[in-house]
Amino acid sequence: MRRRHTIAALVIAIVAAACGDGGSSGTTSADEPTATTAGSTATTASDEPASTSGEEMTDGVHVAESDLGPILVNPDGLTLYVFTPDTEGVSTCYDDCAASWPAVPGDTSIGSDLDAAMFGTASRDDGSEQLTVNGMPLYLFAGDAAPGDTNGQGLNDVWFVVDGSGSMIEASADDVGLADYDY
Repeated sequence: MRRRHTIAALVIAIVAAACGDGGSSGTTSADEPTATTAGSTATTASDEPASTSGEEMTDGVHVAESDLGPILVNPDGLTLYVFTPDTEGVSTCYDDCAASWPAVPGDTSIGSDLDAAMFGTASRDDGSEQLTVNGMPLYLFAGDAAPGDTNGQGLNDVWFVVDGSGSMIEASADDVGLADYDY
């Protein structure tokens, strides 16, 4: 009888310990690791962006590697272009042109990897401001769907990607294998 009580007490203790640990562990595991995981994930997420592409995506205009070498991209990693008919910081791309080549907003931040003195703004006909680099208005290209796309490079010999120093990369679409892109 005493043995039964000892075994029963032991079983109850084991079950209680398992439930307690499971409950405590479960609660702790569910709460603490979730918080830790969320904290770790958030820390990792905030650490990774601080050191890799995540930072670039939140750090404003920045330099990214491409088939053309280091180029300027917007906070989402999309390639930035200049339009050679633009002169003296004045945009000449409106209406249908602007539908395919949206202006980069003037309030777009500049990443810490760039010399902010290269950047400025230009007034557009609608009163909005457009970001410029070395006095040239900057644009995105509707034909670029993802970071790293440079589908507008050399298009009609007037649209060019910009390198990290703010200079045009003047390779034509034929030079970089983009001549067959369907615009």
